[in-house]
Formats: sequence, structure tokens, C-alpha cells
Amino acid sequence: MIVIAGLVFGALGGALLARSRGGKALDIAQYAAGFGIAFALLGMFATIMLERLLAG
Repeated sequence: MIVIAGLVFGALGGALLARSRGGKALDIAQYAAGFGIAFALLGMFATIMLERLLAG
């Protein structure tokens, strides 16, 4: 769930950032994809850390 939330919020944040900087549609899509991937990766690492801490 953390990974999916990171993907969604990262994509929304990236799209809003590109839009506020005056980006065209492809710029907005690229920012959304980049931020979505980055935040999903952070969410994956957070999930792994939580699993390791709670399983021990």
C-alpha cells in the first residue's frame, strides 16, 4: 500500500510542479512519471524496512 500511495502522490506532485512551471503536456507527463517512480521506490524501501522491523 505504501508503494501505491507513493506512486500516486509522487505523480500528482510532479504533475502539479511541472504545471506550475508552465510545462506543456509532455513535460507534465514526464515529471509525473519521474516523481511517481521515485516516490514508489522510496515507498518500496519503507515497506521493506517496516517488514524487517516488525517481523523481528
